[in-house]
Order: sequence, then structure tokens, then C-alpha cells
Amino acid sequence: MEIETPRGPARVDLDVPGGAPHYLLVITHGAGGGVDVPDIVAVRDAVLAAGAAVARVTQPYRVAGRRMPGSATAAQDEAWRAVVAGLRRDARFAEVPLVLAGRSNGARVACRTAADLGAAAVVALAFPLHPPGKPERSRAAELREAGAPTLVVNGDRDPFGIPDVADATTVLVRPGERHDLNRDPEGIAAAVAGWLAGRLPSGRPGGA
Repeated sequence: MEIETPRGPARVDLDVPGGAPHYLLVITHGAGGGVDVPDIVAVRDAVLAAGAAVARVTQPYRVAGRRMPGSATAAQDEAWRAVVAGLRRDARFAEVPLVLAGRSNGARVACRTAADLGAAAVVALAFPLHPPGKPERSRAAELREAGAPTLVVNGDRDPFGIPDVADATTVLVRPGERHDLNRDPEGIAAAVAGWLAGRLPSGRPGGA
């Protein structure tokens, strides 16, 4: 399906569980990637099996055929907000908890918009703490903007750095993984689904 945004159409691959979803996870890709990379697909499978609906969002610049988003973060966030709002207009997803997620650049978008969109939780895969070799250009403030429980999953060999535990609810460092997180995507997905179950066990934000 496509959802129109002020920046052009975004494409959404939507998967829903057999019954009413416990929550809606909206996840997007890295700057030059897509939604079929191993870690995103594995997370989709794990949370779908746990009773969540999953929307994998291909951002408008990729739908338009551009390889990279450029430096205009406001444009990316504007399009993302429109996609999430469109999904929330669906009666199936209007009242369930919202989880925003992304990998790399997509994780930044999710964190920056979580507070405005009322997310119950955020999942940041391979959060790019800084450009490679430039630790002085930290993006840790974006993690702190989320305003919701945030899980960061990064590899211990990621050249983009590893966020500090003070900047997120949980920072999971995966041994032997680089920025692509492709050594053990199923293990990463199980950790994500388990973390979310601890916060959304019955489909309610902050459930028992």
C-alpha cells in the first residue's frame, strides 16, 4: 500500500496477526537501505508472532528512486509523521500502543518523532551515534528526545559508535556485529520482542 505524504508517497508493507493486534510497530530502513534487510525482517517475524501488527515503511525518497535522503532531517520527519498518522486512521490501529522503530538513519527518525507521535516505546537498531571517525559529532541528543522507553541494539564493532547507557532505557551491545547487524538477526529479533513484551505484555502502555 502507499500513503501520501507532503514529500511524496511512502510505501508500506503491512503484516497483521490473526487476532486483534496487541500493538502496532512501525519500522523504517537505513539511509541507503530497504525494509527487506535481515534484521528488519527478523524483527517483523518475531513481533508478528507475538501478536503485534508490523508496518515496514519505505520512505518517499526511496520510492522516488533516490539512493540517499540528503541532510534535510525535517523533511524525513514530516513524511514519517504523515505515514504514522495515516496508519493510525485505520480502526485496527487507532487505539493500540504505538512502537516506533528503525535501523540506522531510520532509528534517528523514530527517536526524533516519538514524543510528538505519542509512542509507547522506541526500538533503535544500529543507532548511528556519530559519523565514522568523528565522535565529536554525537547524535545522542536524538535518543534523549524520544520521551519513551527506548531499546538500542548496536554491534560492538559498529564504526558509527555505541550509545551510552545513560542515553536510552536499554542498550544491547551484540558481540561481533557491525553496523549491518547481519550475523544473528534472529537473536536480535528475539531480544527486541522480549524487551517489548516486558513493556507491552497485554497491549497496554506500561502494562503489569
